[in-house]
Amino acid sequence: MNRITRSLLILTVAAFCALAPLPALAQQKRVSPHEVVSSVISNDRITVIYGRPYTKAPRTGEIRKIWGGLVPYGQIWRTGADEATLITTEVPIVIGGVTIPAGAFSMWTLPNADGSAKLIINKQVGQWGVDEQGWHKVYDAANDVVRADMKKSDLPESVDQFTISIEPNPDVAGGGLIKLKWEKTQYAVGFELGK
Repeated sequence: MNRITRSLLILTVAAFCALAPLPALAQQKRVSPHEVVSSVISNDRITVIYGRPYTKAPRTGEIRKIWGGLVPYGQIWRTGADEATLITTEVPIVIGGVTIPAGAFSMWTLPNADGSAKLIINKQVGQWGVDEQGWHKVYDAANDVVRADMKKSDLPESVDQFTISIEPNPDVAGGGLIKLKWEKTQYAVGFELGK
């Protein structure tokens, strides 16, 4: 299968997975805007589809405490709003020493009060959250591919809307970084192309 065909196949699967729960979304309305970010790192296109909640509560406009509040410490978070964040890669990548095959996965985060956090890549897609809520799939740890340590750092300015970015890693030739930014906190994890 050539690279263009593989890319189209992966993007089609990702789009299908992202749109599959739409009939049920009529029952559970999205509150946050959604975004697609995509970046090419060392000839691999990585795409993330996620909900981007704001620091302000959508109904009241009240400023919310994010880390340790809206996103509780010690609990798995869908890494965004609404359905779980979807990540696709065209070629295998290595995160936390584990090879993630090409394809579509859900992406979760486990932040802790001591500042540590794990990025979780899960082979199931289309989940809404971590708790059983009736009509939709929920997070199942048995489907985890990797739980990788993330590095926490402080941001110079507060980020009002949750943001995910995919950037080249200046410390690793051909490597990349997945960054999560919200409030004055950034979590980052590196990745490299698999073999």
